[in-house]
Amino acid sequence: MKLPKSWMALMLTLALVSPLAQAAGGGGGAGGSGGGSARSDPEFNKAVEAIKAKRFEQAIPLLQAYVVRSPDDADGENWLAYSLRKTGQMDAAFEHYAKALKLNPNHLGAHEYVGEAYLMVGNLAKAEEHLKFLDKLCFLPCEEYTDLKTAVAAYRANQGLSMAKP
Repeated sequence: MKLPKSWMALMLTLALVSPLAQAAGGGGGAGGSGGGSARSDPEFNKAVEAIKAKRFEQAIPLLQAYVVRSPDDADGENWLAYSLRKTGQMDAAFEHYAKALKLNPNHLGAHEYVGEAYLMVGNLAKAEEHLKFLDKLCFLPCEEYTDLKTAVAAYRANQGLSMAKP
């Protein structure tokens, strides 16, 4: 059976995009695709376990030590920022999200979570910037885009605003 050229092109694109999307930084945050992979670093792994158990205070010092040892790991910075955000330390969270995105500007999890952080401090415009960026990064709708889009819609509904298409 011979497939039309358009189908073959679509299948080739999907085969190429899937590994690229994973390499773009989908992992490294609770709820993000990948969820952060296990590393050979035992403190990092303990921190991830603590985050998954919602013990963010326990994860923070482990991740702080980890990012000192692994300063080029965007996932580590994103996990740290996520934990800081969950404990209400917003300034520090924004600092570490910025580091994660500097290390990997296409980090899906960091874009989602910094967008959610902006909603927490009432900055809808910045959250929508990250939503638009995720829309461009995700060839097909990805979990990070969908989650942030849902959060933006809920924020708008709570503020009495209509949902504008990003």
